[in-house]
Amino acid sequence: MRILVINGHPDPDKSHLCAALAEAYAKGATAAGHAVTRLDVGALDFALIRSLKDYQSPTMTADIRRAQDMAQATDHLVLVFPLWFGSPPAALKAFFEQLLRKGFSLSSPQAAMSSLLSGKSARLIVTMGAPVPIFRLLLGGHGVASLARGLLWVTGVRPVRQTLLGRAHLDNPATKARWLALAEDLGHRGV
Repeated sequence: MRILVINGHPDPDKSHLCAALAEAYAKGATAAGHAVTRLDVGALDFALIRSLKDYQSPTMTADIRRAQDMAQATDHLVLVFPLWFGSPPAALKAFFEQLLRKGFSLSSPQAAMSSLLSGKSARLIVTMGAPVPIFRLLLGGHGVASLARGLLWVTGVRPVRQTLLGRAHLDNPATKARWLALAEDLGHRGV
């Protein structure tokens, strides 16, 4: 299987938990014989899309063109990111707006759902400060649903599986070791 692992943390510093989780997933997938490519959103060069003209423009950075090529060539997307104030970081949303611009995803707002991502699967590995039950029950899980349903599902990615890791800020070494082992196992299984 061809797997694209995206570290969605906006800070390119490799010491973040998201970077370690992305690395663990890639390690497991590589060990199982999957072809793995990597992207780190925090290290990419791209601007915000601020208008319909920006969205429709064929001009994009080399990093976004490369990300589109990588996404198109993969079978399975793995997105590792933190929740900040209940939703993905703004830089991650901006990355997807650039990645899914006209011609790559929906051809127009009125068009039927069609995308170069159709038929791919995804895994979201999400870190958060809140306990997972609080995020799901009290906050409704909207920050993850916006990516899973509002972005990936709409562009034809299915299934979209989720791994939610709560209270990540506690910096518990045993918990982090268990999470890294889980990410590596998910990578080994290619799910």
